[in-house]
Amino acid sequence: MKKFEERLERLEELADAIKAPDLPLEEALAVFEEGIKLAKGLEKELERMEGKVEALVNKPGDTEADPVLELFDAKDD
Repeated sequence: MKKFEERLERLEELADAIKAPDLPLEEALAVFEEGIKLAKGLEKELERMEGKVEALVNKPGDTEADPVLELFDAKDD
């Protein structure tokens, strides 16, 4: 499987290729089909990455969070 960036670059190439006015219909259809497959695969990978980021951000027991050590609010003093 190619890297995400490589597949995105290929999708951009396909988008440029399909805009060519002299592209035969058969080739345009093949380019479009490849582009759709790439776009769907990239979308799935982005969703997976987004899930990982959300899991990391919302991870319980975050060690960087400041613990609350007071029993009452500071304004109750």
